[in-house]
Amino acid sequence: MDIEKVNSMDFGEFVDVFGNVIERCPLIAAAVWSQRPFSDLEDLEKHFYAFIDALPPSGQEGILRCHPDLAGRELQRGTLTAESQREQSGAGLTSLGADERLRLAELNAQYRARFGFPFVLAARLSDRAAVPRELARRLHCSPAQELITALDQVKKIARLRLADLLGVDPSRL
Repeated sequence: MDIEKVNSMDFGEFVDVFGNVIERCPLIAAAVWSQRPFSDLEDLEKHFYAFIDALPPSGQEGILRCHPDLAGRELQRGTLTAESQREQSGAGLTSLGADERLRLAELNAQYRARFGFPFVLAARLSDRAAVPRELARRLHCSPAQELITALDQVKKIARLRLADLLGVDPSRL
């Protein structure tokens, strides 16, 4: 899809197509729609990022809370969004052994207890061995630093999802 197609979308179509660029946050796509026309993919990205950056910390944490635990309950129940399913599968998280699942569940629980939102990582840029290492490392971050890091991961996920939607090879970004 090219940027002209994006700019010609009506509100409903835009939200349908871009509503999960930020996991389970179609309201962000609804707000971004009003910023048309976009000059290119980077301009579109900029508007998604600006919305996130303009939120108070409580709103930013709300965005993080919309993300599922990696290899968590939603994966086991089959209730992930299509995008999250593909991303977690690509990182090898859908084929973990019982011990690996248990270790991630423990780390995810510790992380949620410490920060109040789930661990967010651009799974497409990771693999099954790196996820628990990164989760364990980030457990030692300060809450302020972790909010910044987690939002950066949300933006990486958004960038990859936008590239997919516009048919751009993410390695060329």
